[in-house]
Amino acid sequence: MAEKEEKKEKKPAPAQKTVGGAKPTTAVKGLTTEGIVEKPAAPPRFKTMYHKEVVPEMMKELGYTNPHQAPKLVKIVINIGVSEAKDNIQALDSAREELAQIAGQLPQVRRAKKSISNFKLRQGMPIGLRVTLRGDRMYEFMDRLITTAVPRIRDFRGIERRGFDGRGNFNLGLKEHLVFPELNLEKTQKPRGLNITFVTNAGDDKAGMELLSRMGMPFRKHDADKKS
Repeated sequence: MAEKEEKKEKKPAPAQKTVGGAKPTTAVKGLTTEGIVEKPAAPPRFKTMYHKEVVPEMMKELGYTNPHQAPKLVKIVINIGVSEAKDNIQALDSAREELAQIAGQLPQVRRAKKSISNFKLRQGMPIGLRVTLRGDRMYEFMDRLITTAVPRIRDFRGIERRGFDGRGNFNLGLKEHLVFPELNLEKTQKPRGLNITFVTNAGDDKAGMELLSRMGMPFRKHDADKKS
């Protein structure tokens, strides 16, 4: 029986593409299917600055013996209120698109947790947007905020320090989101306020202040600082 069975012919494997006559390299890590080397994306500028400049400076200033003791930025949370969304859902869509352009990430819709008759608000109604940034997107956003957006604030004289919460986290309020150049002013319906929270693992305001200051946050200098 075995002799009568016909042997199946093996089909030749499909030819792989090569570049410049080189041998196929699709099995090699870091190469594309065409054999072209994929260059890894460069890390964000603020991330490199934190590891190479901020951490050594804080170790020297605060007396840390291990780089992991230095406080770091954990995440950035951006909130925007859209109160008119309960009457006009298109306002929510517009605000969501604009916040996505600012943060580089799609935001979550925040809904009312309870009904308030005086404000004609029912539980479950969309009232705002929130986006949480971590990793490279967090550092990229902070870079754009400090170097591009904040200097465009009208009559800017520095950021007040009273936004700390006692545990090293800092809340920053912006009256207009139009300071971000990513937005098209002609398509924007109205200026909206933003609340930006910088969440750190500092544990206290002094260490959190030291971290954000060394990362370039332009805090307002008080008279005591000017004299020193």
